[in-house]
Amino acid sequence: MNKHNKSRSSFSGKIGYVLAAAGASVGLGNIWRFPYLAAKYGGGIFLLIYILLALTFGYSMIVAESAIGRMTRKSPVGAFQSFGKSKWLSAGGWINAIIPILIVPYYSVIGGWVIKYLIEYVKGNSTLLAEDGYFSGFISNGVSTELCFAVFCLITVAIIYAGVRNGIERVSKVMMPILIVLSVIIAVYSVTRPGALAGVKYFLVPNLKNFSWMSVVAAMGQMFYSLSIAMGILITFGSYMKKDTSIEDSTRNVEIFDTAIAIMAGLMIIPAVFAFSGGNPDTLQAGPSLMFITIPKVFANMGFGTVIGILFFLLVLFAALTSSIALTESAVSTFEDELGWGRKKSTVLIGVIMIALGTLSCLGYGPLSSVTILGMQFLDFFDFLTNSVMMPIAAIATCLLVSRVIGVAKIEEEIIHGESRFRRKKIFLVMIQYLCPVFALIILFSSVANAFGWITM
Repeated sequence: MNKHNKSRSSFSGKIGYVLAAAGASVGLGNIWRFPYLAAKYGGGIFLLIYILLALTFGYSMIVAESAIGRMTRKSPVGAFQSFGKSKWLSAGGWINAIIPILIVPYYSVIGGWVIKYLIEYVKGNSTLLAEDGYFSGFISNGVSTELCFAVFCLITVAIIYAGVRNGIERVSKVMMPILIVLSVIIAVYSVTRPGALAGVKYFLVPNLKNFSWMSVVAAMGQMFYSLSIAMGILITFGSYMKKDTSIEDSTRNVEIFDTAIAIMAGLMIIPAVFAFSGGNPDTLQAGPSLMFITIPKVFANMGFGTVIGILFFLLVLFAALTSSIALTESAVSTFEDELGWGRKKSTVLIGVIMIALGTLSCLGYGPLSSVTILGMQFLDFFDFLTNSVMMPIAAIATCLLVSRVIGVAKIEEEIIHGESRFRRKKIFLVMIQYLCPVFALIILFSSVANAFGWITM
């Protein structure tokens, strides 16, 4: 044990860990990414594939990362290096550690957009938000987007500054229950609109005719994003986990929480848009613009549109914050462990990085729109680099660490600690040793091939 470990923060218990880990998982990925991917790649069949992957691949990765974190009591870099000094181990730890540092700046930009929309709904400007060209006009205005982005960063950094129990755990305990209540209210309202049932059917009933190989690849990619796998977050949170907290039970709770919110998001968005567009699935496939362009139009045509708009964007803001907190905490933990800095100094450093890199993404649709990397704006490039390239590599590194270096028996020991048995042991052994690395490679190759135009997704 090194000198930093004696004073390592911890969650108060199982509920603190589960809500923080679920908060990390439930973010923009569930609320805008999941519905449009589900709509694009076959509705019910996509949902079925996603749930199967979450219960096997997702489960195995969450268990492995939490166990590594708790076993070593370190953030990703230190955790990987605990098992040897080889270069690939060091690189695996650093990739896991750098991902959140690159994601949180552009994630905060989208968080800023959410703040802007929430303020406009509160001011009663719902018709303004539904106008054609409002969103593109807003994101191309550098000053306005930068201001909203800075506000989102400040909220995140302030919560992290307060620490693990006073900040992360306390905020998660308030935000997560509110998030569930809001999603149920909006989903019920959406499903009961005239014409919405066709959307419910499309989303919940698997239709084999809609199956394609891309349904599987898209569901795999979404699962990484959604369950916070291979971002260093779960290793960091695992390191704050008490020994008497059951890893398997906690993982199951996170899976249920996360999948339930993703399904709720689908029920909030898909039926409402179906009803609004007369069942035209193309309207749903609008990608990120779905939340900022299509949804305000849907709300403008609904009774209580302003109230629903306020509730919806409040829900999205809470979800975005719980995830940005987790991403930032992972980065802060790395600085604390690797540089030996205190929490406050580490938090200030990540705040500076967030503002610097985030400003590039922020201005990428405005003053810097002529600057592209591989034909992508800064925000899209950072998203591609982290999600499609670095996260699959980080997942492969974690699988190799577990199966080739630590050994599955040691991981099993950590999981069984205080438990009678390891219930999904067979699934875990097959997934972590064979299937998870193969799946991660598939995501890596198909995403890169798509970015370079070798295949179309």
